[in-house]
Amino acid sequence: MSEITDADRRRVAELLGREPGGAYEIVVRNEHGDPVVLCNAPLLESGRPMPTRYWLVGDHERRIVGRIESDGGVRRSEAEIPAAEIEAAHKRYRLERDAAMPPDHDGPRPSAGVGGTRRGVKCLHAHYAWYLAGGDDPVGRWVAERFAAYEDRDDLPEDHHHD
Repeated sequence: MSEITDADRRRVAELLGREPGGAYEIVVRNEHGDPVVLCNAPLLESGRPMPTRYWLVGDHERRIVGRIESDGGVRRSEAEIPAAEIEAAHKRYRLERDAAMPPDHDGPRPSAGVGGTRRGVKCLHAHYAWYLAGGDDPVGRWVAERFAAYEDRDDLPEDHHHD
C-alpha cells in the first residue's frame, strides 16, 4: 500500500462530501491515480462499528453502478445469483473484516456481511467495491459484467449514492 498523501485526503473528502470518520487505505485507483475504492478500518475513530469494509468512492464508478441500481439491478442480481453464493460472499467479507478488528476490542463490533447486509443484496456499490479490491464477490462480478453496457446509457435516472 502506498502512503496516503494530503492531496489524497482532500480528494477522498471531496468524493465523499465530508471527512471520513475513520482510518482507511486507498486500495484501488483509476488510470489517473484518483481514488476508486477505500478499505476502511472496522471501527470509526468514535469507536462505532464500520460495517462497510470496501467503499466505492470513484465518481464515474458510483454513477454507473447507480444506473445499474436504478434499472432494477439489486433485484435482478438477487434473482440471477444463487442465494447460497451470496450468503457465502457475506461470510467471507465478514471474516475478513473481523480479522482486522483489534484483538483487545471489547465494545460494539460491526456485524453482517457486505455493506452491513445480513442476507441478499442491499447495495451494488459495496459489492462492486469489494470485487474491484480483489474480493471473491459474485454480486460484484455480476456488476462488472454489466458495467460497460451502462456506461453509454443516458436514459436512466441517476441513483442516489447510499454507502
